[in-house]
Amino acid sequence: MDAFYGSVELLRYPQLKGLPVVIGGGRRSVDEAIRHVPEGGTLADIPVEAFARLKDYVGRGVITTATYPARQFGVGSAMGLMKAAKLCPQAIILPVDFDEIRRYSRTFKQVIMEIAPLMEDRGVDEVYIDFTDVPGGQRDGGRALARLIQKAIFDATGLTCSIGVAPNKLIAKMASEFNKPNGISVVYEADLQTRIWPLPCRKVNGIGPKADEKLKRFGIETVGELAARERDWLIQNFGKSTGAWMHEVAWGRDNRPVVTESEPVSMSRETTFDRDLHAVRDRAELGAIFTHLCEKVAEDLQRKGYVGKTIGIKLRYDDFKIATRDQTIERHTADGKTIRQIGGLCLKRVPLERPLRLLGVRVGALAKAGSPEAMAPVAGGPASRASAEAASATASLF
Repeated sequence: MDAFYGSVELLRYPQLKGLPVVIGGGRRSVDEAIRHVPEGGTLADIPVEAFARLKDYVGRGVITTATYPARQFGVGSAMGLMKAAKLCPQAIILPVDFDEIRRYSRTFKQVIMEIAPLMEDRGVDEVYIDFTDVPGGQRDGGRALARLIQKAIFDATGLTCSIGVAPNKLIAKMASEFNKPNGISVVYEADLQTRIWPLPCRKVNGIGPKADEKLKRFGIETVGELAARERDWLIQNFGKSTGAWMHEVAWGRDNRPVVTESEPVSMSRETTFDRDLHAVRDRAELGAIFTHLCEKVAEDLQRKGYVGKTIGIKLRYDDFKIATRDQTIERHTADGKTIRQIGGLCLKRVPLERPLRLLGVRVGALAKAGSPEAMAPVAGGPASRASAEAASATASLF
């Protein structure tokens, strides 16, 4: 999907179309204030001057996405909002509305499934689709079906997407970035040398910043330069698994199928604070945040039909060190209060002297709600007594 988070907000606030807008950070008082429109008015009637500007932002939030006008100033996802403010101070800033994002995500995926049911979910705004056996899927190299999908998604949501069509997932992923926004790129196997090899190695899904930096130290900056290296040399310098994988992807080889059924391993929610919070001084605020995270994880589990029995917490301190703890309970659950109780026990096992930057909650060891696995209790032991222990324990240090 094209600038998905931003595009969803532009549906709500059409008066911001064509303007630099960034989405990120938590909801602020100014965001609530603009929602109070006069009776009979709509969100589209809010004057542009009423929206918060990036130049006034104070905090440590990061950009989730930016509209294309904002990207022209060098602003992009994962960039700190304070840094982005220096590049584009006039940009409008809006918070992430995850509930709205998930609603649109479910809608566009359902549209695709009705046309091409072999779909692999890759997150809130991206999917892989297998065109192979879809009627008309091979017409015009797949371009005709891609156009149909684009139109169907736009008709249902008002949102645009960009589609890459290729012989495999590796190249399709890269091709989807070629012609944004609202573009279609068809890449054939014979196009490898002309369209893929000139690209920076970082464009390969799976080559991260550290690997890219190491490749550059060897004088390898493009996919073509990577393909020119011997397989054994790559294995020698990057390890057996990574080196062999790099050789394959540089030559455009990827045999991974589109996986239509993928059971989640866990579900989690976390938040980074705009300022450091302390377990003692900010106990009430942290407690409210922690309870909210537990409730949202419970809602995620219930909506998707899962229950879990391993509940954990994640903390990031002001020195960026991370602490995690988890506990397995006797029976699977999707109950927010139970998640809150067990999470509270986990919090008792971590040091809380240092201020906190981030707090997260995770539920793992998932099973389908109502399945035999979900109904069977875990064997006895300290972990299995956690739920009973939680019932008599104070909720948490928060």
